[in-house]
Amino acid sequence: HGPRVQAAGPRREGKGAAYLCHRPGGARCAMSRLLSRLGGYEDLVCFRDIRPGAPHHYLVVPVEHMGNCKTLKKEHIPVVKKMVEVGKTVLQRNNFSDLNDVRMGFHWPPFCSISHLHLHVLAPASQLGFLSRLIYRINSYWFITVKPEKQRKVA
Repeated sequence: HGPRVQAAGPRREGKGAAYLCHRPGGARCAMSRLLSRLGGYEDLVCFRDIRPGAPHHYLVVPVEHMGNCKTLKKEHIPVVKKMVEVGKTVLQRNNFSDLNDVRMGFHWPPFCSISHLHLHVLAPASQLGFLSRLIYRINSYWFITVKPEKQRKVA
């Protein structure tokens, strides 16, 4: 067993359809609208980044709306740990097992393009290009790194 990862699939319709990330006035954030199109309403989903910074570049996203990493509190640590576990599982399922050559982390506001929490999982980190090394720089002002082997606290 391990973390259950829901991949993209058909969208559920009708009475059982889940509407994610409810906000005042019934609005949903852009990430929740995307997740509702992907389907699979588990607590986390994982998919490839549309602008990959490495040969393996995935986003692990909670289905339930959570703000960006700046809004994380101590009670969110289990969610972040589960996100890291899902990232490691996805890498292993895609035949990548060297966790010493992985970069995982969150963009710190205002350097995030969407205000729905999402963990970047990049591997091999040794193959990041020049621009990706800047964008995903370890513990910079704009990217907060999570270590997959130690699951460092980010809150």
